[in-house]
Amino acid sequence: MTKLRKLFVATSAVASVISTSNATAQDWTPAGRTSAAISPLPEKESRAVVQVLAARTVRWRKYFAVHSWIATKEKDAKFYRVYQVIGWRLRRGQDVVSIETDLPDRKWFGHLPELIYDLRGKKAESAIPKIHAAALSYPYQGAYRAWPGPNSNTFVSHIIRNTPEIGVELPPTAIGKDWMGKGDLVGLSESKTGVQFSLFGLLGMTVGLGEGVEMNVLGLSFGVDVLRPAIKLPLIGRLGFSDASLDQDEDSPETATAKDPISPEKLMENPEKKSSDDRPVSLD
Repeated sequence: MTKLRKLFVATSAVASVISTSNATAQDWTPAGRTSAAISPLPEKESRAVVQVLAARTVRWRKYFAVHSWIATKEKDAKFYRVYQVIGWRLRRGQDVVSIETDLPDRKWFGHLPELIYDLRGKKAESAIPKIHAAALSYPYQGAYRAWPGPNSNTFVSHIIRNTPEIGVELPPTAIGKDWMGKGDLVGLSESKTGVQFSLFGLLGMTVGLGEGVEMNVLGLSFGVDVLRPAIKLPLIGRLGFSDASLDQDEDSPETATAKDPISPEKLMENPEKKSSDDRPVSLD
């Protein structure tokens, strides 16, 4: 175990140096942060909404990983609140956790997001305060490591694991999702239908009704979903039937997307602060 810890520390240090040097050596220009027209317009959806989204990251990392986040809208609210981890905030002396009023379905610097989970109605109302509490309880508010975590996917996984209403797992390309708790070795799977073993997100295995069987080797996920037949591969993601929660909310419509993008100007009409985290990050 001591040798494994030394290996983990060494590889993590190298990853952190590479991540930081890449982020500071290049002058980034946002490649597109407009609405992808996925989330429902607040004026057309009065019910509470919870959505889990993910988009490919920037630069060469986009071939390996996605950045994930959670967006919520309370019942009758006219705006969304977005929960995510952004690594560059550390360089400003801020916590990495960002909780801001923002567009829920922004393109991630040119990359279209994918809707992982969509919850509406009473269950969404029940989930929103738990999501907020889980975000505040995230144990790595002042830490960020691109690989193998903790990173943005570790944060979203933490929220999923602590919100019973969200019964879905992140995609296999969400590197960092297998870092559990404070480096826990064993715990419930993300879907809360199975068991997971993980050695600091570097090596592990998950078996569950929601996940199927999934292996994690150096942060890369390989697996098979039996209930919704599919294989899970690094870089590619999921091949086969689409993933879905085993406990589908009956209030959620089959057509969960909007036809029109959400206007950023709408955010200025509410009393909360508009997002200021509109610039690229190390992994995410």
